[in-house]
Amino acid sequence: MATFKQLYLRKVFALVSIILLVSVILVLGVSSATWNKVSSDHYSLQFYDFEIVNEFPHDSTAFTQGLLYAGNDTLFESTGLYRQSSVRKVAIRTGKLEQFTHEMEDGWGLATDGKILYGSDGTSTLYQIDSQTLKVTTKNVIKFNGQNVRYLNELEYINGEIWANVWQTDCIARISPNNGTILGWILLPSLREGLLAAGYNGIDVLNGIAWDSGNNRIFVTGKLWPKLYEIKLHPAKKHYNSEDIEKLCLA
Repeated sequence: MATFKQLYLRKVFALVSIILLVSVILVLGVSSATWNKVSSDHYSLQFYDFEIVNEFPHDSTAFTQGLLYAGNDTLFESTGLYRQSSVRKVAIRTGKLEQFTHEMEDGWGLATDGKILYGSDGTSTLYQIDSQTLKVTTKNVIKFNGQNVRYLNELEYINGEIWANVWQTDCIARISPNNGTILGWILLPSLREGLLAAGYNGIDVLNGIAWDSGNNRIFVTGKLWPKLYEIKLHPAKKHYNSEDIEKLCLA
């Protein structure tokens, strides 16, 4: 049986290749405030704003695909773009990086709870993959208000939930790994808007979530962003309805 360390390393080096992996597999076989809630698909959802706890330097040439907290204030980061992809170890406070050699091209998302691998391939499907055989064991189509949530991208397993960037949006979906139900939304448009207002016009979309479980720290960044943010969630003060979320989060 694979150890957690092995699963951990497997995630690092599989972050940029999950789209290829899943394709092959398919061929083969959260200040005080009142909680905002709406009913969608008969479930009560929660919406979250945030505060920035810290800002750190980030490689503005990195087309971030995925982040993984590696302990001791370091991250593993995978980046994309054809023939420019990389897997690197990053010092959070300084942004200094160490790059690893690999033979992979591009990818979407991969996460693990230590036993099961969770994968995305840019569609609305969240895959559960056996860590030993790499066979898909469960597929859940992620929906909001009856609509497929397409372009599931970077994934992170946090306190029993799967958090997923929705590509081309400023939203993170919080998903139940048990049945694919959306539990809530984290809305981060002000991060990108702040960077644009500061003159960083070459940035791309929000993408990248890392979780430091030992210290309860959440890190997020985006493609070609010059900053890595540590954030803390709060219940959203603004009331959001289904139409708002469809406009903000359904690409």
